[in-house]
This record gives sequence, C-alpha cells and structure tokens, in this order.
Amino acid sequence: MKINSYLTFDGNCREAMTFYKECLGGDLMLQPVESSPMANKMPQEMKKCILHSTLTTDAFVIMGSDMTPETGLVKGNATSMVINCGSEAEIRNTFEKLSREGVAHHKIETTFWGALFGDLTDKYGNNWMLNYDEKNQCNSLKNEKK
Repeated sequence: MKINSYLTFDGNCREAMTFYKECLGGDLMLQPVESSPMANKMPQEMKKCILHSTLTTDAFVIMGSDMTPETGLVKGNATSMVINCGSEAEIRNTFEKLSREGVAHHKIETTFWGALFGDLTDKYGNNWMLNYDEKNQCNSLKNEKK
C-alpha cells in the first residue's frame, strides 16, 4: 500500500505543478480538460484547466487538478506534505525553493529530536514539512548494505 498526495487548485494547477517540478524534479504529466473525453461537457472557460496531473519520481507521486467541488476551493491547515530529505544540502535547497513567495513558518533548524526540520506554506497555499535526520539516514544505509 502506498499513499500519494492529491492537490486541488483554483485554475493554476499547471503553474503550481510546473513550480513543484522545478523545486523537486521528476516527470510531469498534465491532462487539460480540452484533450479529455469530458471536453464537450465542460464550459469553454474550463477547457484550458487541468483535469489531472502527476509529478512522479522514484520517491514520490504528487497529483493535482483544477477540478474544484461546487462549494469552491477551501484551503486549510489540516494537511501537510512531508519530504524526508537525504542530505543537509537537499533539505536546505528544497526549503529555499518551495518557500519562494510563500511563508516560512519555521526555518531549517536542528530540533530536539536531533533532525534538521522546517515547515512552510508555499505560494499556492499548500503546507510542507521538510525533515533530514542524519542518524536515521545512516541507519537506513547500513540496513541496505546488509
């Protein structure tokens, strides 16, 4: 079993997913409404919107869409995407990229549990937590070598 993130946007899915690709790397697939079987059933202003997108790497899949519910898009603070980074350079670089034009709530710092950690809300209103635990990283590498 694997859990993937699915993000909903309000007409800027293409822009946001392209931004995430620039920050995180990966392969980006975008399916606009106009090239889907739903195209004829949608109003003209929706045709350039993204019906479904995926940003895929070996480590994660982030999916997204501009298809908001009839009640509209409501951003909240109940969900964050967590990135467990593989190095100090990676956590610092990723944090810097994702926080551009967003709000850095806690800049990268050493925590009481011994890891580097920081969290932010990006310019699209999505929450991110970044973590790098050198101890656990070293233990994971030792286990892989066994």
